[in-house]
Amino acid sequence: MKNGTKKVLKAAGIVGATATATYLLLGNAFYYITLTKSGLNSSISKKLSSPNDKDDDYTVYLNNVLEDGAKWFDSAEKEKLAIRSSHAKKNIHADYIFGNENSDVCVVLIHGYTSSPRNMGIYAQKYNELGYNVLLPSLNGHADSEKNEITMGWKDRLDVIDWINYLVEDNPNIKIILHGVSMGAATTMMTTGEELPENVKVAVADCGYTSVWDIFSEKLKNSMHMHEFPMLYSANTVNKALSGYDFKKASSVEQVKKSKTPTIFIHGDKDDFVPYSMLDTVYDAAACDKEKVTIANAPHARNACADPELYWDSIITFINKYI
Repeated sequence: MKNGTKKVLKAAGIVGATATATYLLLGNAFYYITLTKSGLNSSISKKLSSPNDKDDDYTVYLNNVLEDGAKWFDSAEKEKLAIRSSHAKKNIHADYIFGNENSDVCVVLIHGYTSSPRNMGIYAQKYNELGYNVLLPSLNGHADSEKNEITMGWKDRLDVIDWINYLVEDNPNIKIILHGVSMGAATTMMTTGEELPENVKVAVADCGYTSVWDIFSEKLKNSMHMHEFPMLYSANTVNKALSGYDFKKASSVEQVKKSKTPTIFIHGDKDDFVPYSMLDTVYDAAACDKEKVTIANAPHARNACADPELYWDSIITFINKYI
């Protein structure tokens, strides 16, 4: 082989290795910033996860309503629970708030991305007033979770199933409601696609996304003004290596196609974080008994704050059909 050819091949190899390294560096950066507990405080992560940080009067009002619920959670009598995960060598954690002494109903309230059980206080308060018991898991990479990785609902669905089994083992007559918001709604939908005990009676999916790939693609395009390639493709490669699942296969749409759990789907028509259009996509795909509710003028994850009467009347009417 001539020296000139060798030099060209060597240069091509260097370029290829550099391109591969850059590609993986991009994916590692995305993974660390968006999919680890330690990366959640970065400026990029906050931009991706703070849709309701405007200072107009309406947004401030909605956020204050949510904070009132968080304060109720702080004052509520609750128990810290921990059980062993069936699929990972760690404990999973939840807060438990007792309802009426004779209640056989328990609501599993599932929080969103960068959120916590505390931020589900507005929902826990309402269900507590109805006399229901409430269990609030800490999802992977959030709150009391022992894990650093954030799994956007996909592995969280397995933890929710562990909590369901825990509740059923403790009380075989229990009636379980799943209620999730944003990533918690995706977790709820992903959970209902699995084989669940008959104790799971109803699900509430509040502003959930269609798939992990879709929501990250949406955020890259509209929040970061970036294309899917190379960032999202690289991040998916890294995520598959580190967390063991594919963004595209982590799909609420594919899961609800298998669901037997009656589900009410709720979304705000001013939601530009998890696009309002995703409501029809998941609703149309769902094989279960279902209902769809639009909350007018509600931004992301503020449906219960924007129109509490419509929100709760719709949910309670739906629940009463099955419990």
